[in-house]
Amino acid sequence: MPIPELDDIDRRLLAAIQENGRLTATELAERVGLTVSPCLRRLRLLEEGGVIRGYAALLDQKKVGLPVSVFVSIKLERQSEDAMRAFEDAIRSWPEVLECYLMTGPRDYLLRVVASDLADYERFVKARLTRVAGIANIESSFALGQVKHTGALPLGR
Repeated sequence: MPIPELDDIDRRLLAAIQENGRLTATELAERVGLTVSPCLRRLRLLEEGGVIRGYAALLDQKKVGLPVSVFVSIKLERQSEDAMRAFEDAIRSWPEVLECYLMTGPRDYLLRVVASDLADYERFVKARLTRVAGIANIESSFALGQVKHTGALPLGR
């Protein structure tokens, strides 16, 4: 299905559900200035068009016992398509890896990994990362604190 052209109402709708994904249909419609039926129709079109990929609860990382965030730079021995595919296939199933980006510059990948403590991260490196063939270098940077975290995209631009 083609991606719908976003108008001001769509942007308000998306901003509202990014802020609170548990709004009722009535509350959502009131926020965007529509009646319930057209509001839900627009929401469905945004879902079907892939603009809205899904819904999730946001958990407090520390309160669920994963207070450590580590940013891991990975340099591969070779940047061939096969080597990159092998690395990406390996990390996709690892729940500790929350994000993985293919990068430009001195690293090939940047991962965001969570752990319960330093020993837990060490186990992750030894049991997972070092067993992936083709990694030339692993560099870890530990976050001392989180200044900002949001999943909300800036739609008001």
